[in-house]
Amino acid sequence: MPKTIVVPQADLLTVPEAASFLRLQPSTIRAWILQRKIPFVKLGHRAVRFRRCDLEKFITGSLVAAEVS
Repeated sequence: MPKTIVVPQADLLTVPEAASFLRLQPSTIRAWILQRKIPFVKLGHRAVRFRRCDLEKFITGSLVAAEVS
C-alpha cells in the first residue's frame, strides 16, 4: 500500500517557483526532472511539484567544499 505523506500546500512549489528558488531557468528544472537529478512529487499524470525541504536538501547535498592550500 502506498505511503501517505501530508505536505502543507504552501510547501509545494511549481516548476517556475522551484526555478526561482534555485535561481535557474524553468527549462533546466524540466531537464533535471527528465534526468532524475532533482527530487520531485508527481501529482496525477502530468503535474509535478517540489517540496521546499527537498530543494533545501538538494542544495546542501550539492555543496562543494573549498580546497585548503
